[in-house]
Amino acid sequence: MNRNITITLAVLILMASISISGCTDQPAEDSNQQSEKLVVAVSILPQQEFVEKIAGDTVNVVVLIPPGASPATHEPTAGQLREVADAEAYFIVGSGLPFENVWLDKIRTVNSEMLIFDCSEGIAIMETHEENEAEYEDHSAEEEGEAHDHGGVDPHIWTSPLNAKIMVENTYQGLIEIDPDNKELYLKNKEAYLQELEEADARIRESFGDEGGSFMTYHPSWSYFAAEYGLDMITIEEEGKEPSPKDMQRLIDEAEEKNISVIFVQAQFSTQSAQAIASAIGGEVVTVDPLAKDYIDNLNSITEAFSRGIAKE
Repeated sequence: MNRNITITLAVLILMASISISGCTDQPAEDSNQQSEKLVVAVSILPQQEFVEKIAGDTVNVVVLIPPGASPATHEPTAGQLREVADAEAYFIVGSGLPFENVWLDKIRTVNSEMLIFDCSEGIAIMETHEENEAEYEDHSAEEEGEAHDHGGVDPHIWTSPLNAKIMVENTYQGLIEIDPDNKELYLKNKEAYLQELEEADARIRESFGDEGGSFMTYHPSWSYFAAEYGLDMITIEEEGKEPSPKDMQRLIDEAEEKNISVIFVQAQFSTQSAQAIASAIGGEVVTVDPLAKDYIDNLNSITEAFSRGIAKE
């Protein structure tokens, strides 16, 4: 009997040691898998969506302009730069984004081996008023969102889903260059996502029809969206500055003339002028965000908001 008890105890101890060994090994295995993932950097949240839709969980994405930050004033943190040091590639927007204009060369010095892929290749960049790029660095102490230098071009190319398709294609080309072993997976995922973008574009066209219309927004983030769908965008800020009293009255008159009742704003910028105009015309202020990560869901929300707020010609 004693011998049986001894054998039983030995078996139980052996099983316990195997179980404990299995438990301790698993996290290390998961940690290794995590560290083996490719690391890539992007500037804005919609790009994170593009990368993840193509690459799934095969990559870790470092987003340099986090939620709530402005591409005009954000400065990369020490933590972000440490993450960039491990990145195989940086997918820049490439369309004149102020953050990239100022920080790209400095980010390159953190990781000189990192490949840079320009996601704007093949996209016609829209010009806007000329501004002094040097102003960007002079506003570090100002309230975030007060400086909006775009260097004479409109960088918001991703607000058009057709431009987004080109950005996705450019992203795919970069991913298969740094990770050719997963080309088939990336191709399959890319084609599926391009189909989703085509369907989103069709829904937007159906929503707006051929009637056109005008909308008023504080920051000129929607030029590409407006041009794609035959809309007239009226902006409140001028050359990155708040409107003068004379400009305010002109905007109020224009809103009343065109039966505009909704003023669109972004969370990253001041809403004071928009609130004043909305109050003067008996309208409302609605927040829309071109920088949200869930790109297609956000397009649907933006389309719904614009459809309610656009004054038909």
